[in-house]
Amino acid sequence: MDDGTRQATLDIEGMTCASCVARVEKRLQAVDGVSASVNLATESARVSYPGDLDEARLVAAIREAGYDARVRRTAGPDDAVGGTPEHGHAEHGHAEHGGHVHDLEDRPGSVSLRTRTIVSAVLAVPVVALGMVPAWQFPGWQWVSLVLATPVVLWGGWPFHRATFVNARHGAMTMDTLITLGTGAAYLWSVWALVFGTAGRIGMTHGFEPVGAAGEASSLVYFEVASAVTVFLLLGRFVEQRSKRRAGSALRALMELGAKDVELVDGTTIPIERLRVGDAFVVRPGQKVATDGRVIDGVASVDESMLTGESVPVDVEPGAVVTGGTIATDGRLVVEASSVGADTRLARIARLVEDAQSGKSRVQRLADRISAVFVPIVIVLAALTLVGWLLAGQPVAAGFTAAVAVLIIACPCALGLATPIAILVGTGRGAQRGILITGPEALEQAERIDTVVLDKTGTVTSGRMTLSGVTVASGVTSADALRIVGAVESASEHPVARAIAAAMTEAVPVRDFRSHAGRGVTGVVEGMPVFAGRPAFAGEQGAMVPPELVGAVVAGEERGTVVVAGWADPGGAPVARAVFAVADAVRPDSADAVARLQSLGLRAVLLTGDNAGVAAAVADEVGIDEVIAGVFPEGKVAEVERLRARGGRVAMIGDGVNDAAALATADLGIAMGGGADAAMHASDITLVRGDLSAAVDAIRLSRRTMRIIRGNLFWAFAYNVAALPLAALGLLNPMIAGAAMAFSSVFVVLNSLRLRSFR
Repeated sequence: MDDGTRQATLDIEGMTCASCVARVEKRLQAVDGVSASVNLATESARVSYPGDLDEARLVAAIREAGYDARVRRTAGPDDAVGGTPEHGHAEHGHAEHGGHVHDLEDRPGSVSLRTRTIVSAVLAVPVVALGMVPAWQFPGWQWVSLVLATPVVLWGGWPFHRATFVNARHGAMTMDTLITLGTGAAYLWSVWALVFGTAGRIGMTHGFEPVGAAGEASSLVYFEVASAVTVFLLLGRFVEQRSKRRAGSALRALMELGAKDVELVDGTTIPIERLRVGDAFVVRPGQKVATDGRVIDGVASVDESMLTGESVPVDVEPGAVVTGGTIATDGRLVVEASSVGADTRLARIARLVEDAQSGKSRVQRLADRISAVFVPIVIVLAALTLVGWLLAGQPVAAGFTAAVAVLIIACPCALGLATPIAILVGTGRGAQRGILITGPEALEQAERIDTVVLDKTGTVTSGRMTLSGVTVASGVTSADALRIVGAVESASEHPVARAIAAAMTEAVPVRDFRSHAGRGVTGVVEGMPVFAGRPAFAGEQGAMVPPELVGAVVAGEERGTVVVAGWADPGGAPVARAVFAVADAVRPDSADAVARLQSLGLRAVLLTGDNAGVAAAVADEVGIDEVIAGVFPEGKVAEVERLRARGGRVAMIGDGVNDAAALATADLGIAMGGGADAAMHASDITLVRGDLSAAVDAIRLSRRTMRIIRGNLFWAFAYNVAALPLAALGLLNPMIAGAAMAFSSVFVVLNSLRLRSFR
């Protein structure tokens, strides 16, 4: 960056809840000049830091907070396109690039979370059965429960206990602290009752009594509580981990699109890392395009669906631009590499998506602040619960059970996952559908907009001039006019000339071609002097425009560009014989897209630098009632500001350099993917597909994602608010509390995964 600030992504191990996130952020931002955003769902931090600061200091700050971290290496030009599993990784680690989910349990040689859950469940089932069914309590059953429960609590619950001890060394309390205190208290109480109380007597039995039931505290054991809670939490963590991996699958799929090897034109095959800009390589039918480049030989249909979400293949020929990771469905291509490694379109898309998934919305920052103070408050509440029960004259066992239930039910894990998981899935799904969302702020803005301002050229229209009509004078056929005039226009590079030439059905040679800049062209075709250009150019050539063509000139200028063309008979004067109407064709999907925008309750405005007649014709064709025409780039900014000043929340959709300032000024900027880089950089959302219907999908996806986030937060907050009083009043058994706490996290993740079905 120009100001000397650098950016890095750090993979973090050991975070389990939102309070962990808040602690890591606080430690990072305590380093001078550092700003950081930590994401629980991706278990990573995006950090901006001074250029003279050693990255090791960032890692040290995280370790001071009680967590492990690695700097994720960013792929460079020499790295593989797409970041294969061998590339784009941390120097010392194994984290997946982009939306990865790792866990301490996943290290080679360690016990997997799945194994730990299964073994603990097998051991816990008889413990719970013996503790809850008096008829099964044989002499000495409580000692058998001790033997079975000990590995469940100590070995099965080790991931929670380890995190608790690591954080305790740094003076931190997290969700794991509550789990360790809850299960540890139940287990240690039971051991004390067995060894020093009366619970260890052979023949002693007790039933599944409600909290507050009379009885000697020293005769009660809670091995079933400690075991069942541990298993429920392990199961919840396991399901959550698998779901988070699924949530990040969209970005991983993008990163894995890149080819691993590439065949050069001389027949040699090299690893993709060795490919350089300017190298020519071969793409055979069914193969992936190795990297971004320009076709220099061959014709083929290319499947771009993984990047654009568009199922129809695109036909390419020499001169066409192709994107790395797309697939040639037929035909053989020779492509010259234009960018490699981190500079490819695929790599840039992946970075955009990853940046979005690492960001935070306003509601998430609020949840993080609440979670940071939540754990200490819960511990105090648990202590007050125990004291309150004792002061009320209730049995110690009753107060103890209620306090344990408070500790277990209040874990803020669901609160920490509510927003980032939904953003992870939503932005990933958007990338699959050709919609790149820059961050949570874009999601929030997209949901709130009420006015959509659309640029005309390249947004509502295709941005390419096409022949829309031919009017000929008496005695001349359209075929003759196209053959003769198309011949002279084919020698010109002007977009209007190329539109006319493209309509030719046969090639005719032209001699003595001349281009008259800004006015027209002349040449000799079939022995006749031919001219074509603006209406005034006909007068310069001494040609009269017949009355039957005047109306066509007027009508054509109202909708686009008019070319008046003619030729002279042998030995005669030049005569205007045809009028060609050329216009920027409206995209086939534009009318439907505008109708869908309006069905979402959005006001559509067409904003263009073109003349009022052309703008009105396009607006009428696509169903837009409000038109602002004839504005320069600064005028577009002024119009957007005017709409905002009237209370509108404005989205601007454009594609050109002249739209960049307006895109940045609007509440939400949406850039067409086929447009200029300046427009894409100034926007909040980029449409890789490059059609207007993708803008509608972007707004719908944003609205749905925000609905999911609000639903997640509501249930996470409501769950804690409703359950804490129940636990404190003794109306919630710790086993049920453990199951409910685990379910709340799983619910939030599964609810977010519904976004994967977005169409």
